[in-house]
Formats: sequence, C-alpha cells, structure tokens
Amino acid sequence: MKVVIAPDSFKGSLSAKEVAEAVEKGFLKVSKDLRITKVPMADGGEGTVESLVDATGGTIIRVRVKDPILRETEAFYGILGDGETAVIEMAAASGLPLLSPEERNPLVTTTYGTGQLILSAIEMGCKTIILGLGGSATNDGGSGMARALGVKFMDAEGQEIEFGGGSLDRLATIDCSAMHHGVNTVKFIVACDVDNPLCGEKGASKVFGPQKGATKEMVETLDQNLMHYGKLLEAYLQKEIVQFPGAGAAGGLGAGVLAFLKAELKRGIEIVIEATQLEEALKDADLVVTGEGMIDFQTAFGKTPQGVASLAQKYNIPVIVVAGAIGRDAHTLYDQGIDTIFSIVDKPMPLDDAIEQASQLLEDTAERIMRTIKLFNRHS
Repeated sequence: MKVVIAPDSFKGSLSAKEVAEAVEKGFLKVSKDLRITKVPMADGGEGTVESLVDATGGTIIRVRVKDPILRETEAFYGILGDGETAVIEMAAASGLPLLSPEERNPLVTTTYGTGQLILSAIEMGCKTIILGLGGSATNDGGSGMARALGVKFMDAEGQEIEFGGGSLDRLATIDCSAMHHGVNTVKFIVACDVDNPLCGEKGASKVFGPQKGATKEMVETLDQNLMHYGKLLEAYLQKEIVQFPGAGAAGGLGAGVLAFLKAELKRGIEIVIEATQLEEALKDADLVVTGEGMIDFQTAFGKTPQGVASLAQKYNIPVIVVAGAIGRDAHTLYDQGIDTIFSIVDKPMPLDDAIEQASQLLEDTAERIMRTIKLFNRHS
C-alpha cells in the first residue's frame, strides 16, 4: 500500500515536515510494509519557504536586509534542490510581525527589504524566483522593492521621493535605466491568492490598510496615491495595472511585480504542487493524507488540503485530513474531494497544551486511522 503524506504546517506548532513525520510514525506502528512518500506542502503563505526547501532538499539562505521601517534585520529565503530556483516570502523582510503596533504606519513602510532578498537570489545565480505575497506591513505598491533593484522614483524637480505609500502623490518620473541587469534573465512566479485590484473599494488601501495601522484619513490618502502611481505605471508599460486582479495584494506589491518583474501571478497552492512534483508522487498512490492546523469552510479557498484533495480526486485516490481543530462548516469540504476529517485533539485541553503535544497527538491519531484501515481491509 502506497501512502502519500502531504500536509501543510500546523501554524505556531509544527512545520509541514514535522507533521508528515509524525503521521508516518503513527502509521508504521500498525503496518511496517507501507510505502510512504512524504511531501511537505504549503499554500504560498507563511511556511512556504520551509516546506519547499524540505520537500526538495534545498537550502535556507540568511541575508541582512532593511525591515519595513528601514532598520537592519536578518531575513531568509530558500534555494530549492535544483540549485536554480529561489523561493521568497515577502513577509520575511517586509511583514507586519516585524513591527510593534505603535510602529505600524503604511504611509512610511516599505518593501525595500523584499527587493534586497530578490537581488540576493539573482546574484546567487537563480533562474526562477517564486515570491509569496501576504502578511505585508506595507502599502507602497512595490516601489520599495523596485528601488532595491535599481529603479528610481523622482518628483517634478528630479529628486527621489521618500519611501512609503505616503509620498507616491509626489511621483512624477519612473526611471528604470539602472535596474539590475539580472532582473530580465529571471522568471518570476508570484503566489497570490487574492483578486483585489490596486485601488478602489476592494483595493489594497481600503481592504488591507486598517490592519496595517492606517486611519480612515490615511486610507483615503493611500488609495489616491496608489491610483496616481498606478496610472503612471500604466503609462510606462502601456498595459492595465490598476484594475488587474491581484494588483492590490500585499499593499500593491502585486502591481509592482507585474510592472517591474513581468511576473506571472498564480494561486499559491498551484505553485507548490508544481514545485514539489506532488502529482508524480500521487499517480500510483492508494491513500493520501493531508492536513492543517484549523480546517473549516475557508479551506476550500485555495488552502493546502483542498489543493491536495483536488489533485487526488483526478486519480480517484481517497483523501484523509488531519487537523488541530475542526471549525465552522468543515463538512462542506466533503464535496471538494476530501473523504473524511480527523481532529487530533482526543480530550478537552487548553490550546497551549494541544500546541505543545501536537506531534504526539498526530502520531496517535495516525495510528488509530491505520488501525481502522487495517481492520476494514481484513474484513473486506
């Protein structure tokens, strides 16, 4: 019997690799003759670098960069096992958790550090860069990222404008003549799971600005500034940017990668499935096990278990989900290719205890699952 174990991480508890290892231990307690393939997964958000590095035998690279308010910090990215593909989470350099609540001000925060990570990957010789959007502290339309790569943003007097979304109204000229030559030699694939345009009621500033510290007045300013910026980008590129689905992701970084990196925007889970070669592993499998920390109706919107189940459904392979908790309307996932769902919590316990004991709870749950399968097979 071949089993593919392809879970996401349990956020705040276990990496995807650790989840897969715990499930494997539980299964092998019951049956030693299983053929098990472990494929750590992610959906393009937090944990994607670690999962893809683990799945491909890659390497984590640590780099000194600027954080969202231009302080020195250490960030990271991964180089996959092929040695030519880098995977970057923009939040590692430009994420909201890097700032205290009092420091959050999208008028001044910048994606400059994300650009530094991209630059490092280019200089390491990577030919493809996978960039995960999400968790940003910024609303600068990716202008900071572009500045790190050599682009100049100047006002009417020819002076460079300040960092952050608050200065984009002064932007008059975009000069790409000094952009790093390596940008045009790299294929950029961007994990983007939102369809928000750059501006407007569903745009970057109005939907995501408040969680980054923006007041109502700041939201209006940022939205107007991004509109001005977007129109300049459209004039420069002669292509639609402002209303392009996903342009508003990560404070408008979606627009920046479209404009300056000529990136392809894709669903995060699709990118991870391709990078891990999950489909190849599934083709002759008898069972798939996936999972995440909390499974509920939102799982259907491009999260790991839904993506894995959809692929398994193509080959008519049964899918079991293990989760830290089962939330609202999880039963709707039974129409998405998921056959059954197990919570690993086996008795009432505080959340902190469940997080601390997650590995053992997963192992015990996996053992019960395999005992049930073995019992059914014996009596079939």
